[in-house]
Amino acid sequence: MELTQLGERICIMGPSNSGKSTLAQKLGKKLNVPVCHLDQLAHVAGTNWVPRANIDWVDEHDTFIKQDRWIMEGNYSFSMPQRFARATTLIWLDFDIWGCIIRYIGRSLKNDPNRPGRLADATQDFSFTLIHYMLFTYPQKRLKSKAIIEQSGVPLLRITSVKELNRYYQRWGLKR
Repeated sequence: MELTQLGERICIMGPSNSGKSTLAQKLGKKLNVPVCHLDQLAHVAGTNWVPRANIDWVDEHDTFIKQDRWIMEGNYSFSMPQRFARATTLIWLDFDIWGCIIRYIGRSLKNDPNRPGRLADATQDFSFTLIHYMLFTYPQKRLKSKAIIEQSGVPLLRITSVKELNRYYQRWGLKR
């Protein structure tokens, strides 16, 4: 899929630490399109990723997707139907969980305050809770998301490895 085929409203999904936020930032800059990181909407800034109630952030989500052009990255299956109804393309980073866990540990050790998608003023980047989520909860959520994706009818670009993602970075002229 060429960059021009992605359209005006792009959803990026995948497991934690697959590179959704970085890809969204790079595409947003290249296409001059606003970017929304769902984890930033769904969690309280200045905490160790304390979740907000869905009712507290879904209005922000729905307002964002009313725009003509956008990139939104994240999962949150309960909000997929309205997001997918507006999307022109869905990019699914469908990576191996163990690779994502290794990326998570490396990212946590770096503790970069400017990392795309990082929660503002987060008190901590590393959490065994997230590793547990990735190993035991995400595989079930992946199946649910896959079913929603298949029913949506949104054009899908499924990327199954970091190597393949890097080829798209190169093809689309994005700096890694």
